[in-house]
Amino acid sequence: MEVHVIRHTPVEVNKNQCYGQLDVPLADSFEKDVKAIKKVLNDDYDIVYSSPKKRCTQLASALAFDTIVTDERLLELNFGAWEGKLWHEIDQKALHLWMENFVSIAPIEGESLEEMYARISSFMNALRNKTYEKILIISHAGVIRCVWAYLLEIPLKNIFKIPVGFHEHFVFNLGANRQFDSIIKLI
Repeated sequence: MEVHVIRHTPVEVNKNQCYGQLDVPLADSFEKDVKAIKKVLNDDYDIVYSSPKKRCTQLASALAFDTIVTDERLLELNFGAWEGKLWHEIDQKALHLWMENFVSIAPIEGESLEEMYARISSFMNALRNKTYEKILIISHAGVIRCVWAYLLEIPLKNIFKIPVGFHEHFVFNLGANRQFDSIIKLI
């Protein structure tokens, strides 16, 4: 199965704001961004999967695909009680502890990267059982990094070394089992 993955377009938030599963508004460049995305995306996907967050579903709707399925497993990392706060407003001791081991430690009322990776892996494993030829996934930077970790079997502690820009897009083949997975291209 050929899988296209794209990150949502830029959002209008303070660059120092913590947001993961918080619904945030899209930047004013949205219409221009959609036009640019349409130039590089195919229009023959069997199905489009999207995170249920507005920044993803609005992009899916603007791209005007027929079949769009939202899936909670495609949500960004849950920062829990930190959502919406500026990073300097978060308890610095708790933030430091999390930053020391963001893979295993969850923000207060949030989830750890291991927990997020488990749900992304669950989504990917379920996808292997589908009979689609070509699909599109619209999601978030953290999700895309977890997909990379899943495909390349890299340690989670290294995923933030993978840059994922707004509306960046990559393509891979998802085989019947992991030995047949392959990266096709970055767009």
